[in-house]
Amino acid sequence: MLRIERLKVIGLTIMPTFLVACGGLGGADGDSSVSRIVGKAIENQVFVEGGEFELGDVGRPDGSAYVTLVDHSRPVIEVKVDSYSISRYETTWGQMRVYYEASGRLSQYEESPFKQRYVTSPTDDLLSPYFRNKPARVPNYGEAEGYCAWLAQETGLPFALPTEAQWEYAARSRGRKVAYATDSGEVQEDPYLRRPTEYVDPSIPPSGNTLMHSSLKFERRPVGSYPPNPLGLYDMTGNVAEWTQDWFQEDYYEQAPRDNPSGPEKPANPDRPEKTVRDWAGHGDRMGGAGTVFMRAGEPVSASGTGFRCVVNHPEPIN
Repeated sequence: MLRIERLKVIGLTIMPTFLVACGGLGGADGDSSVSRIVGKAIENQVFVEGGEFELGDVGRPDGSAYVTLVDHSRPVIEVKVDSYSISRYETTWGQMRVYYEASGRLSQYEESPFKQRYVTSPTDDLLSPYFRNKPARVPNYGEAEGYCAWLAQETGLPFALPTEAQWEYAARSRGRKVAYATDSGEVQEDPYLRRPTEYVDPSIPPSGNTLMHSSLKFERRPVGSYPPNPLGLYDMTGNVAEWTQDWFQEDYYEQAPRDNPSGPEKPANPDRPEKTVRDWAGHGDRMGGAGTVFMRAGEPVSASGTGFRCVVNHPEPIN
C-alpha cells in the first residue's frame, strides 16, 4: 500500500486553458468539504493490474468490425499498460462544485453562458438534473484536467485524466474482448430517456444495465445506478461520455508505441486542438458501433458537455 500524505497548498495560481494550481478553501466548512471530496476520491480508486491487450476494435466473432461509422479504432494493436488505479465512478456535480470553489474558478464563469448549465450549484433534489450525485458535464477540457490536477496537489498522489489506452483497458476489464463495459458485456438498455422530454420522470427507478439515450436530453442517472463491469467500474458505457488526456488523431493506432501509448505529442490541427473522447454511448450516439467501448473520436478542447473520471498513475494500490 502507498502511504498517502495530503499536501497543504497556500495561494492560488491560474494557468490558462489546461493547468490549474489550486489552494484550499478558507474556513472550517470549506476545509471539511475539500477533505471529504479528497477522501472519497482516494477511496473510490479501483486498482487495475497492468498487462498486455489488443487496443482497438477486436471485431465480432464472425470477424466483422463493431464500429462501422468510422475506422479510427483500427488497426488493432497489441499494447502494454502499467498498473494504475481508476475511479469507480464518473465525477459528479457535487465534486466539481467543491473544486470550482476551492480553486477560485467560479469567478471565471460569472459572465459566461456556461455558468447556469455546466458550472451550476448542485442540489439535494433527487429529481433534479443537477442532483449532486449525477455525473457532471464540464464546460471544457481544461476543467476536467484541472480537477484531476487539483486532486494531485491536495493528496500528493499522481492523479490525472486517463490515457485512452488506460480507459479502454479498464472499460474492458483488463482487455477482455467485450463490446460494452457492463456487467455482462452486453446491453440491456434502460428505456428511461426514450419517452418524450415532458414525460421523463426521474422518480422511475433504473432498469437494465446501462443508460444509452438521446443526446438531446440533459437528464442522467446518479452515478452507480447500474451494475458495474467485472472490474467494479460504473458507467463506462452510457450516462456521460468521458474525456481522456490524449490528443486526437484519426490514424494514431497506425503509429502508436506499444508500451503505454499516451496519444500524439501535439494536436493534429493546432488551430482546432481536439482531445480523444471515449464512451460515445454517453453522448447518446450508438449507430454504427458508436456505443461500444471501441469507439474513439475527437472533441475540441473548448467543447462543453462531456464528463470524466481520474486515474492515479502508481504501480501499487493506494487504498
